[in-house]
Amino acid sequence: MKNFLNISDFTSKDLRKILDDAKIRKNKRSGLNKSSIDEDEPMKGKTLIMIFEKPSTRTRISFDLAVKQLGGSSITLNPDGIHYGKGDETLKDTAKVLSQYGDLIMIRTKSHSNLEEFAQHSEIPLINGLSELSHPCQVMSDIFTIEEKKGNIENKKIAWIGDGNNNMAYSLIEAATILNFELKFGCPNKYSPNKKILNWAKKNKAKIEIFKDPKKAVNLVDCVMTDKWVSMNDKVNKKLKKKDLKNYQVNKKLMSFAKEDSIFMHCLPVGRGEEVTDDVIDGKQSVVWAQAENRIHAQKSVIIWCLG
Repeated sequence: MKNFLNISDFTSKDLRKILDDAKIRKNKRSGLNKSSIDEDEPMKGKTLIMIFEKPSTRTRISFDLAVKQLGGSSITLNPDGIHYGKGDETLKDTAKVLSQYGDLIMIRTKSHSNLEEFAQHSEIPLINGLSELSHPCQVMSDIFTIEEKKGNIENKKIAWIGDGNNNMAYSLIEAATILNFELKFGCPNKYSPNKKILNWAKKNKAKIEIFKDPKKAVNLVDCVMTDKWVSMNDKVNKKLKKKDLKNYQVNKKLMSFAKEDSIFMHCLPVGRGEEVTDDVIDGKQSVVWAQAENRIHAQKSVIIWCLG
């Protein structure tokens, strides 16, 4: 049984297989309607159970469409509407019960420890739809999008601007380490990536640099990425954080330091006028809408990989 919890759990061969399969499947769907079923129907007769502890637009819809395109079905659960580690039922028992009803489970959680405990007791594969420490499905679809626009990601230069101490940054560091691309952070010192994951990356010879000056971070990169300055359930002083990051806005001036043919990416939802200006996210270098669509294709391949 295969779970998909963190990018760091995989070899480059595993990740490459998932990415290449996503490319093949997307190409085969050329001309098909969004809800049309893939010819091979690999999930025929199978069900994905989805649990959302956090609100979701892209994760919810992209996974639902992914399963339908694979020929399967999905069930969406709200933790408030089921016994989910509260009352008289433990997470262990919930995991065992749901294992009798579905073929794999996707959880979008506030606590990575919930994922780990669930995986320990689940009898079917578990996919991480997001936790506070990891966002592997998003990063896989982002890499898929970069390769679609710029070619193989190996040795490409990617800049991450803004808060470097969040789940997206962590998963990107893991991906850069395993898939051998350069990752440059432009962030204030207090928002630098976690030292533990940086030490892991350094130990594994990753090509990662951190700059206080965002212009140095984006210098001649192939792709510029950012995220909301204040994420869901981010228990910080929001006004102070936005003030700290105001000089890290991705705008036309900052993009001018990247390669002329560089692309801009944002995992959404977006804080327009905060971390990015309208003329960038709606401009010709932006690929955010393709990035959102590609969640479907990358997650289809993750599902297939988990099911073996």
